[in-house]
Amino acid sequence: MNTNKIAPSLLAADFANLQRDMEMVNQSEADWFHLDIMDGVFVPNISFGMPVMKAMAKHAKKPLDVHLMIVDPDRYIQTFADLGAEVLTVHYEACTHLHRTLQAIKAAGMKAGVALNPHTSVQLLEDTLADIDLVCVMSVNPGFGGQSFIENTYEKVKALKAMIQQKNSGALIEIDGGVNDKNAAALVAAGADVLVAGSFVFKSESPSDTIATLKKQIG
Repeated sequence: MNTNKIAPSLLAADFANLQRDMEMVNQSEADWFHLDIMDGVFVPNISFGMPVMKAMAKHAKKPLDVHLMIVDPDRYIQTFADLGAEVLTVHYEACTHLHRTLQAIKAAGMKAGVALNPHTSVQLLEDTLADIDLVCVMSVNPGFGGQSFIENTYEKVKALKAMIQQKNSGALIEIDGGVNDKNAAALVAAGADVLVAGSFVFKSESPSDTIATLKKQIG
């Protein structure tokens, strides 16, 4: 089993000092970079697109975990593969033909992730779990950083973990939203493997120390 991972969310970084913040993550105990791509349609916010990700990829020395909060993600699968995404996560709610989308992500050489909004049941992934490498459980409503954590997430993670074990799936569980030093250990205890932390890391006094603290807490 992989050791538990921390994936700082660059959405919370200082965009005027992006290279500096990325170097901090490179040198920290973090495992992945988490990149949120938002289109202003699927979620009520626009983040950054391909040119910014291309610039980020030049500085990243750790895997790029790319989370597409966009409509019609199929159109861009190859683009994100070319930009260097290692994990590409699409939203269950944005994919009419989820199985086909997952196959396309894998065919492009990436690991396939599926994100679930807070109101979406984990049971809906039962039929595709064999094709999923990562399930991203949204623990806030997607679209904005800095929101507070939805407590029901623990139950959701436990149910998902049980389903993954029952299906003998190797899927990792990722938590995205409101992760901090108060809930990190409990999330891992519930079954989470990857924690995405944005504001909690980048708005802290010493982001590198904050990452180290989280990493220590999750073993």
